[in-house]
Amino acid sequence: MKLTLQEVSIVHSARKLLDNVELSLETGQLLALVGPNGAGKTTLLRAALGLLTPTSGQVRLGDAVVAGLGPRERAARVAWLPQHTSGGEDLSALEVVAAARFRFDEPFGVSAREARTALARVGVAEVAERALSTLSGGERQRVALAGLLAQAAPVLLVDEPANHLDPAQQIEVYRLLGELWRAGKSLILVTHDINLLRHLGDAEQVRVAGMARGKLAFESSLTAPDLPEQLGQLFGVHMRALPLDGQRVLMPERPA
Repeated sequence: MKLTLQEVSIVHSARKLLDNVELSLETGQLLALVGPNGAGKTTLLRAALGLLTPTSGQVRLGDAVVAGLGPRERAARVAWLPQHTSGGEDLSALEVVAAARFRFDEPFGVSAREARTALARVGVAEVAERALSTLSGGERQRVALAGLLAQAAPVLLVDEPANHLDPAQQIEVYRLLGELWRAGKSLILVTHDINLLRHLGDAEQVRVAGMARGKLAFESSLTAPDLPEQLGQLFGVHMRALPLDGQRVLMPERPA
């Protein structure tokens, strides 16, 4: 399903959070969104979800304007993993993930079965019966990711998906997102660690867009020769490209 932002601006308290953003994500594409804190990355995701109403412009999912979709219709088209999750402290992990399937007209037993499958896929099947309040930050992040899977929407918006995870778990999460992408999902992924993107696979097809002050500053690909320079300008650092296992890693250095 195609996601389109058409000249989207969002103004709040006289501050322009998004400034005439034009963005198109075709079916099966993956776009990594990078930029300094406060650049507008999360705001863009919230606008794409219909959680923020554009001051001007519009967001479309497929043939529909997001603002005109009801909650269940929207959930059938797009799912998201926020940077910080809250609520549901007294619910079990299983109940939280099953609730992500609210768009389906199905018995709870079916939702619970799908929730267990999703929890197993992200490696936390053993926490299914535990209350959310008893889980570590990393376990909670994986439960949230399981909810994303259980919702079974064609478009996924993920905001810092490796939050609270140790390095091995971060790689596993990015590999899982890569599997979902190659299976046909469309993804926008916000990240501060450009090097984790290489674990998605098919690096030449990973789009990278930079944001600054509510605008899209550039769009490139993960393997583009000029990406280090563009990232350096975006963050105000010098980016060195170093070879590693047939790929490259980008290391920041502050100017002298």
